[in-house]
Amino acid sequence: MPQEMKKVNVAILGATGNVGRKFVEILEERDFPVNNLRLLASTSSIGKKLKFKGKEYIVEQATKDSFKDIDIVLASAGGKISKEFIPYAVKAGAVVIDNSSAYRMDKDVPLVVAGVNNHALKTHKGIIANPNCTTAQLIVPLKVLEELAGLKRVVVSTYQSVSGAGKASMDELIKQTKEILNGSDPFVDLTPNRKFAFNVIPHIDVFAEDGYTKEEIKVINESRKILGIEDLKITCTAVRVPVLIGHSESVNVELKKPITKKEIINAFNEFPDLEVLDNPQNETYPMAIDIAGKDSVFVGRIREDKSKPNTFNFWVVADNLRIGAALNAIKIAEIIVKESLLGVKK
Repeated sequence: MPQEMKKVNVAILGATGNVGRKFVEILEERDFPVNNLRLLASTSSIGKKLKFKGKEYIVEQATKDSFKDIDIVLASAGGKISKEFIPYAVKAGAVVIDNSSAYRMDKDVPLVVAGVNNHALKTHKGIIANPNCTTAQLIVPLKVLEELAGLKRVVVSTYQSVSGAGKASMDELIKQTKEILNGSDPFVDLTPNRKFAFNVIPHIDVFAEDGYTKEEIKVINESRKILGIEDLKITCTAVRVPVLIGHSESVNVELKKPITKKEIINAFNEFPDLEVLDNPQNETYPMAIDIAGKDSVFVGRIREDKSKPNTFNFWVVADNLRIGAALNAIKIAEIIVKESLLGVKK
């Protein structure tokens, strides 16, 4: 974290969820300059306690009056809650970094991946959107390739962990796995007619009329907005896999200019928080089981697509709770404080 930043008052909306707890954890890890911390959640979480820097904080019910004297709100409570409470936070003078999809495609709300399009933060009017977790990790190597050779077309298939669907889904995967290993038929609670354990589900979020899911549409639209390429040719298939933490992506990119694999690897290595693990002969490549808790986007299996000129395949893996959510939001908050971007911009 940058040094000598002034202390600020922080509220976490959705404090007891997967991402909310990561907010608390990463604020402490990065020694974010918290003056006062306020933990907010729904009625079911009132009275729960979370530790921050050795002190216990009691979770309060979120109300329209919860944001008095708050400088930064880190929100991850779902789109409905964001729509209900974020206007009150902005009216109270806070800057809100929202992890839901509520404001991502709003033309007046910057959609930001820290280190990729920081310039967009200067246009905020009190709300900054954190992208979908799959977009957040994908956009890092895409940004490098766009600057290096220009993006012509992107095809991505995601292999997403159940933590992207919340803690209850993680619990259900563990429960189902135990039941199957014990020889019984697993009870399916959260997703009727679906089983997480020992299964691959080509369905995340609801289907649109064109056959794409909302998750796939998010990746497409958010990537265009963050990169500033409205007509980028990009398509996506989103898949749920029986992994607890860590999203993986198979990416095929057609570039506008000729380039070598070596040039791509060199460019990836030079980009902050992007790490190359690419030695297939020694079975070195990124895997979800190895990257949980890490703060980089990992890329490997980089190779030419022999079927088309100027086209490459690669594999991208990241901790979705950190890279795709909490860590990115807190990095944005650090920039906001360091560059004196607190307060609503009119």
